[in-house]
Amino acid sequence: MWTVIYIAPTEKIADRLKSKLSEEGFLVQVRPINLSKQQFEILVPSGELEEVQEVLNSILHP
Repeated sequence: MWTVIYIAPTEKIADRLKSKLSEEGFLVQVRPINLSKQQFEILVPSGELEEVQEVLNSILHP
């Protein structure tokens, strides 16, 4: 099962996060929430949630 870990305000940010998380070896999906708002969900497998949260925090808050 996939779990939303972050909601990115733009496609560019979503793609950057997907790329960085993928480089760390995680499976990542990006899904648009609402085309009119241009927000994107970043999804990861539920089993990797805690690990991904740690890496995501280090990406967002260097």
